[in-house]
Amino acid sequence: MPPAGSWPVLSRWFDWQSALVIVQPDTVIRWHRKGFRLFWRRKSRPVGRPPLPEDLGILIRTMAQDSVTWGEERIANELKLKLGIRVAPSTARKYLGRRHGPGRHPDPTQRWLTFLSNYAHAIRLLHRGHGRVRILYVFVVMELNSRRILHYGVTEHPTAE
Repeated sequence: MPPAGSWPVLSRWFDWQSALVIVQPDTVIRWHRKGFRLFWRRKSRPVGRPPLPEDLGILIRTMAQDSVTWGEERIANELKLKLGIRVAPSTARKYLGRRHGPGRHPDPTQRWLTFLSNYAHAIRLLHRGHGRVRILYVFVVMELNSRRILHYGVTEHPTAE
């Protein structure tokens, strides 16, 4: 309610008595319900980022099907580098339908023994006997095609710098 004495000021600018309309109670209830519908429709709008365009979701699924070794991280990087489209790996995972956390989930038939049998021709174990018995930890990065050693490291303490 406006403060006392403001009605004469309002009546100078606007004839408020001519704006009064007599309506039925059903009309007031309908207006009330419509107002609540509008309020809750606005209140329940989705929060967060909008979804990706449909063609981009199809492209993500196609990339995953064509390159089965690619995970969501690789797909996101390929989109960024080659097409200039920035997509988070978690968003790519959402469009791939993977629900079990980040990373690629390998084929369950591809176990450690399968890996060893597939790459046994490229794996070489080196052993050299010496007088002192001690454990050495060796890390080797080797290119399998040329069998060229790219990097290696040997240490007695793998947590040392």
